[in-house]
Order: sequence, then structure tokens, then C-alpha cells
Amino acid sequence: MQKQLRVAAYAVCVRDGQVLLARWVDRHLGIKQWTLPGGGTDHGEDPYDTVIREVDEETGYAVAPGVLLGVHSRIRQYEREPGDMVDSHGVRIVYEGRITGGRLRNEIGGSTDLAAWHPLEEVPALDRVDLVDVGLTMWRERPADGRVRPAAG
Repeated sequence: MQKQLRVAAYAVCVRDGQVLLARWVDRHLGIKQWTLPGGGTDHGEDPYDTVIREVDEETGYAVAPGVLLGVHSRIRQYEREPGDMVDSHGVRIVYEGRITGGRLRNEIGGSTDLAAWHPLEEVPALDRVDLVDVGLTMWRERPADGRVRPAAG
């Protein structure tokens, strides 16, 4: 089984009771889900610079990363192609982001196809990736160690 490590940086941008999200598209599986704007770091790129670049690419906005809200690790196994299993470890660095300029627009030809502001109270009803909940929990709770504990149950 192939091992894969992916380091990515994301922004939680909240203003006027709304959160900025981008709709991620898995063209292979035909899945579309809302996510925090952000993405993978390029080789040699600082995650701080990654989040600035990715928010611009996915939403059209200039962002100023602020507080480092936390780091979330996700380990999963999945089948990339029939018979090709991947043991994936994603390290997701989450910043609080403040929009400083630009105009809302959709990404063209990338991993997302829409960008939009969503009222915080409507987020639970959205078809979304787990990172949205992780990031919003970090934003609300400001855990001192930067980690979100799984819900008991």
C-alpha cells in the first residue's frame, strides 16, 4: 500500500455571521462538498503563504492570516484506482483569516467550482467535508493546544 503525506493550510473567514466556503469537487467520484478555502502546500512553500495563495485561487479574495487556530491530522485509507490502495495522512493547518481585498469569484479549472458566504447557523445543513466542522470548532473554542477532540459517543 502506498503511503501519502499531504500538508495543507486553510482559512476560517467569518464576518457578519457568515463563513466563507469553497465547494470542493472530486471529479473522479462525482462528489461536490463545501470546504474551507485552502489547500496543499507546494514544495518549499510556507503554510502561511499557502493559505494566502489558495484563498485567492479559490475565492478571489486577498486574505490576511491571523491567529493559528490549530493543526488537525487525518489518517484514512482509500482506493485511488481499482486495486490501488493509499494510506493517506493529511496534516491540515488552520488559520483565522481576515479578508483584506479582492472580489468574490469562483475558481476555474481547479479543485473547487464555487465560493460563497454561508450563514453560520445554516452550515450544519450543508453537504460538507469534516474540515468545516473542525475549523469552526477551532475558531469557536480556541483550544490552547490547537487540537480538536473527537466528540464523545
